[in-house]
Amino acid sequence: MRRTASILTIATMVLSVTSLPSIAFTQAATVTASSTIAVAPQYDTTHVYVAPAKVDAFVASFLGTFGGTSTKQVVTTVTPTPSLTSSQLLQTPVGTVSAFGFRTPIPTPFGSERTGYLVTDMNAAIEKAKATGAAVVVTPFPDPIGLDAVIQWPGGVMTQIYWHTTKPSYAPFVTVPENRVYVSPDDVEKFMRSFLAFSGGRVVSDETAAPGAEIGLPEITFRRLRVASNFGKMTIFVTDRRLPFPHGSETTGYEVADLDSTLKKATSLGAKLLVPSTPIENRISAIVQFPGGYIAEIHSVAP
Repeated sequence: MRRTASILTIATMVLSVTSLPSIAFTQAATVTASSTIAVAPQYDTTHVYVAPAKVDAFVASFLGTFGGTSTKQVVTTVTPTPSLTSSQLLQTPVGTVSAFGFRTPIPTPFGSERTGYLVTDMNAAIEKAKATGAAVVVTPFPDPIGLDAVIQWPGGVMTQIYWHTTKPSYAPFVTVPENRVYVSPDDVEKFMRSFLAFSGGRVVSDETAAPGAEIGLPEITFRRLRVASNFGKMTIFVTDRRLPFPHGSETTGYEVADLDSTLKKATSLGAKLLVPSTPIENRISAIVQFPGGYIAEIHSVAP
């Protein structure tokens, strides 16, 4: 699917598991700044698929909650095979969403990718992805202003990458959102090595006994890693995926200055509070579901 940022610009996760030394991940991922293929967090988006009849309600609720603007909605083909969808880019101070409302069946594997990452060079990105153990599940295909592809990391996480002939110019985020990834204990080492080598990122923290309340299981602890790269933030939850809803359904976490007021805005605009405000170490976190079904974590830094 032609990553939204692209089209829109033109029309516009258990119990504790044995810890792997984070230093090994970091060494495996060492790259020079000049060789990174990431651009910057503000050029990367969360892909959200909404039924056509719910698109406007989702857009109004999401923007009303976080602020920001939308590009003009267009109806177009965003996949390399025949399909039709509305498409628009929602740009907020805390994260960007590519919103799709498919009028036709969604071609596989589109809809399974979580995010879209802007890369500096598509060929280099594809070769680096394959060299680090990722699979190219949709080979590069053209769109009116560049190229798109879909890759799958070890462990099954899917990401769309895209390249613009002319790089867009977006303001940096006020707070960088986090991509929330759930990976099994069997796959976490492979996933970490692959993603860190691809992104040029680093392990910010590797907590082997994070509080289970974060994943809806307060009686246990689990392993949680946080990563930073030029693609932005990523939190990796190491879990067997036997999680109570909605944990594991959210793809992105948004940091706001005042969680209570943000939740009031969201619920007044049709969002459902699925998990109420919960203290999680250095943050207070909640999970909401916006009109159309999109589930997101929202948090603020604890005083």
